[in-house]
Amino acid sequence: MSKKIVILNGSPRKNGNTSALVKAFSLGAESAGNTVKEFFLSDMDIHGCKGCFCGHSGRACPCVQKDDMDRIYPYVRECDVLVLASPLYYWTMSGQVITAIDRLFALEEGESNLLRGHGRSCALLMAAEGNGFEDVLGYYRHLAEHLQWKDLGAVLAGGNGECGDIQGKPELEKAEELGRSIR
Repeated sequence: MSKKIVILNGSPRKNGNTSALVKAFSLGAESAGNTVKEFFLSDMDIHGCKGCFCGHSGRACPCVQKDDMDRIYPYVRECDVLVLASPLYYWTMSGQVITAIDRLFALEEGESNLLRGHGRSCALLMAAEGNGFEDVLGYYRHLAEHLQWKDLGAVLAGGNGECGDIQGKPELEKAEELGRSIR
């Protein structure tokens, strides 16, 4: 049975190293019969969470703010797998990804929690100039645990400072294999 996969791509570079990981992952996932929907967050108008606790999972647009998150919510509600893709910035994910994750909280509010559990899985794709992934892995694992999502794994590609540095490196093949493993 095919899976619905949503990718939140937090790279500001459409042709950067993180996006190369996303393309490889998507190729593998689609070759296994899955559907992939990527959101390139840098091109979207997404505001930070206001912490108002006024969201409601039962509404079509669960957050009180009206911005491009309204395009993402329907896909996340229906997805089987959520992939977080980001360059490594100051030992964590980019602000684009963190902002979108914070705003997903609206799906947890109200009578029915539409984010936690539900048999979902998640994966992490990251590229970086260095190799200091320990802190972001801790955050990612805590998030997966809180959401009760199965962690499918992470592809962490260090040593990639300039656009295109990742080309020919084994992490691209690992990303494709991770995508292909989703069934």
